[in-house]
Amino acid sequence: MVVSLQDTHERGFLDGQFLIAMPGLQDGNFVRSVIYICAHSPAGAMGFMINRAQPISFIDLLMHLNMLEKERIPFLPEAVRQLPVLVGGPVETGRGFVLHTDDYVSESSIPVNDDVSLTATLDIVRAISEGKGPKQATMLLGYAGWGPGQLELELANNGWLNCPASDEIIFDRTLDNKYERALALMGITPEALSTDAGHA
Repeated sequence: MVVSLQDTHERGFLDGQFLIAMPGLQDGNFVRSVIYICAHSPAGAMGFMINRAQPISFIDLLMHLNMLEKERIPFLPEAVRQLPVLVGGPVETGRGFVLHTDDYVSESSIPVNDDVSLTATLDIVRAISEGKGPKQATMLLGYAGWGPGQLELELANNGWLNCPASDEIIFDRTLDNKYERALALMGITPEALSTDAGHA
């Protein structure tokens, strides 16, 4: 079973870190992906891809959830209309999550680090639609999950690089260059990566 955030009392060493896919990673779900890890413990790990767009918009989502009448759409703030909806990962793809700044707190909000929280209830979606949500947020459908020891094995096999996350990259609405920008946090360019790294 994949770790849940509620079960995590102590922060794992990957909590609040980026995972950056190496070229040799075999799983097609994660090619050129940047994943923000929210929970990591001996029970497993959970995170969200932050650089792959969903084919639906936040407005589509609100309409689907019966939270928005068509007549209100023109009056929504630009920030609400442009809120990113991303592919969070291949697990539970019908389930929604919101990564957001810590200026919004509900009973179900879980702090990931000092600045970023995760909320997985409809309350935050409603708050965002009413202009009462957090200063910065990203909506994600689905998540990436690993069982006990699985992520550690993938790291040992050079499937991923990891580095401290950047809030700016998490919430940036420009997705196309997040992979390059995440690598740049480590002083690396995509060209410098080798599928044979560590196998000299």
